[in-house]
Amino acid sequence: MSEPRKLEVLRAIVEDYVHSREPVGSKALVERHHLGVSSATIRNDMAALEEEGLITAPHTSSGRIPTDKGYRLFVDQLASVKPLSAAERRAISVLLDGPTDLDDVLERTVRTLAQLTNQVAVVQYPRTTAATVRHIEFVSLAAHQVLVVLILASGKVEQNVIDLGGAVDEDILAGLRRLFMASLNGLTVAQLPAAVVRIPLEVPVAEQAAAARLAQGLAILAHSAREDRIVMAGTANLARSNNDFPLSIGPVLDALEEQVVLLRLLEAMAQDSLGMAVVIGRENPHDSLAEASVVATSYVPGENAKLGVVGPTRMDYPNTMASVRAVAQYLSRILAG
Repeated sequence: MSEPRKLEVLRAIVEDYVHSREPVGSKALVERHHLGVSSATIRNDMAALEEEGLITAPHTSSGRIPTDKGYRLFVDQLASVKPLSAAERRAISVLLDGPTDLDDVLERTVRTLAQLTNQVAVVQYPRTTAATVRHIEFVSLAAHQVLVVLILASGKVEQNVIDLGGAVDEDILAGLRRLFMASLNGLTVAQLPAAVVRIPLEVPVAEQAAAARLAQGLAILAHSAREDRIVMAGTANLARSNNDFPLSIGPVLDALEEQVVLLRLLEAMAQDSLGMAVVIGRENPHDSLAEASVVATSYVPGENAKLGVVGPTRMDYPNTMASVRAVAQYLSRILAG
């Protein structure tokens, strides 16, 4: 069996199985694909592919389905990621058009990608250790309570309500905000905790207790901003693919809920020459995702933050990869602002 024909037969089996969800037989391949050889030759080719572990027969079916190894060879042979149609690109730009607040942008991004792929879409928050402080706000809510707001140059907003332990005059609160802003403006999130502890020492004794609580509140927000987090959408798409998980969909749903498994996986995924990272089935180091595939790519130049989808191994890899890459490009442009 020639290598080009082996790849062509494998490609036809993958495409038919992804489309129909039914095991693929030699007769169907001959009828649907112009492979230029007889049905008997196709049967021999399929036997050779099965011997190599690229396809397998489920139960007693006469048809064959791709294995994880077969999907891997198929994905590796994709010479390029096909471009999306003009209509698909317009849909992405419309869906992502709107406010540029980071939280809002990432929420819209995963909803858009989930709609395009009919899979679960996930996006890592960009690492913010290098993001700088753009604005700080203290908003008096009640006698003792103040809303502390930290806004970073990246667009990320962190906020929390703290108790000052006693009433603080509005003018004093405004003065403290100006002092904190003057001391912290332009510092990175990584630098903020060390810098903020010195500020209470610079104010009158009567204001030091309130300043110390505000400093602690800002340090906590800086820590929150640095935490690895993901946003997700389209879990219902996975539930509708229940038949694609022969053992159980439960472990996959558990992995999505825990998030730490996905974060570790996205962190470790290496991108190929097309700029895509694809982990298929049992290639996955986490048993809970052994029946799933993950397609991802980075969206922040120079950073490892990734955007991608999780779905069954019976996935339309070319279209999924195209959608992931296109949405990542739009997201990069929005964040570059």
